[in-house]
Amino acid sequence: MSVKRLYAPQKPRPARRGNHNQPVAGQLSAASSSPFDYEAALRACARGERSALQKLYEQESPRLLGVVQRIVRDAALAEDIVHDAFIRIWNKAATYDQTRGSARGWIFSVTRHLALNAVRNDARQMLMDPDEERETSHAAIDGWQEQTDAFDWRVNPGRIEACLEQLEPVRRNCVFHAYVDGYSHQEIAQRLGAPLGTVKAWIRRSLTALRECIG
Repeated sequence: MSVKRLYAPQKPRPARRGNHNQPVAGQLSAASSSPFDYEAALRACARGERSALQKLYEQESPRLLGVVQRIVRDAALAEDIVHDAFIRIWNKAATYDQTRGSARGWIFSVTRHLALNAVRNDARQMLMDPDEERETSHAAIDGWQEQTDAFDWRVNPGRIEACLEQLEPVRRNCVFHAYVDGYSHQEIAQRLGAPLGTVKAWIRRSLTALRECIG
């Protein structure tokens, strides 16, 4: 599930009754000067209020993206990590405990943990034997295929092709290189001239998109 799917655009709410004598500019200034309530946003996410996630994303994602980019040194991978972080924040919001720290600190910790995991995984990938990496890659696609209805793969190849066409060309090529040509992630990165972490992120996000498209 993507962050965009988690929150849909909300219909504008009717204006509340109140003091209409205050200039609009003054109202906006007063609203903008109010500090963002991170704890309230997390509580709302825990209740399933998707608009709260949208507000939290708009408030915090630029800062988190900068933090993650400094950790992973890869802009594309950083965007994927921040995306995944907000998915995790949405799913784990109910576990936040205010007695153990601030809500903003908790959000930062979730994101930083994912970024450090990505760095560790890339370091381990660099030490992995190419044959071992290829076996790991094939095991991942086998597991994904087991979760997908085999009937669709055999009887409805047109659906698969249509879903593949929806992917960006570079991501579609990554999928083909990994699961048709049998290249390792490192070999794909070398062929495309892209960082290893970016290639891995492209493949992972592409498989998720295919799974959602196929249903």
